[in-house]
Amino acid sequence: MRSAAIGGRSQRVVVYLPPGYDQNTAQRYPVLYLLHGFPGNPEGFVRTVRVGVVEDTLLAENKLRPLIIVMPMGSTGVFTDEEWANGIHAHSGWETFLARDVVRAVDSRYRTIASGAGRALGGLSEGGYASLNIGLHKPSEFRVLESWSGYEKADNVKSIFGGRHELLERNSPLHTLPKAAAGLRREQAFVWFYTGSSDRLRLQNARFAAELSRFHIPHRFFVSDGGHTWRIWRDNAWAAIQVASAHLAHG
Repeated sequence: MRSAAIGGRSQRVVVYLPPGYDQNTAQRYPVLYLLHGFPGNPEGFVRTVRVGVVEDTLLAENKLRPLIIVMPMGSTGVFTDEEWANGIHAHSGWETFLARDVVRAVDSRYRTIASGAGRALGGLSEGGYASLNIGLHKPSEFRVLESWSGYEKADNVKSIFGGRHELLERNSPLHTLPKAAAGLRREQAFVWFYTGSSDRLRLQNARFAAELSRFHIPHRFFVSDGGHTWRIWRDNAWAAIQVASAHLAHG
């Protein structure tokens, strides 16, 4: 799809449709958007985490109501860091690309529940940070926010934020939560996130969990055995998909 937010670039978006989508033509589906980390691309979710296999298995075991999974490419290349953020340069609106243009394209092409009640936003590592960052900016657009080993303070990447204090603050969920809290409560948001027991970001995540409690935002935070690795993301993908499905509206 092409996006005006990133200068009309054509970006690849991988879409998983659950079993029965073609047959159940009257049914509408919630959507789980998954954001890759850096370096990375959508194939990590497909080939390594194997989200399609996970959903197929959970459906076969009657442990899940079906959802569509959407995995966009969030940069100009595997080794290009954009943080899924609206940067300081022209045509670098990666947050707008995801939250406006990808969502609109998916809603126009597939039988989705086209409201925030039918959307979850998650991701791993940098993508987990971005899911929280974007979700707090737009609480009416995504009911469920998931962070898989993410973080809550913006990395001071000069090419994206230019070292500007106000941009770093605006893109740090730890700092934007107080202003976003009322909107999150109004939209009945649910935040689900975890970190590894040996992950250097563990304390930052624990602090964010404490802030969610302080502002009475429904959430679940836990520490999973391991580090910042594919194994921990594979192991917890089963619960992540179940949580998204359980908290979203279904058609």
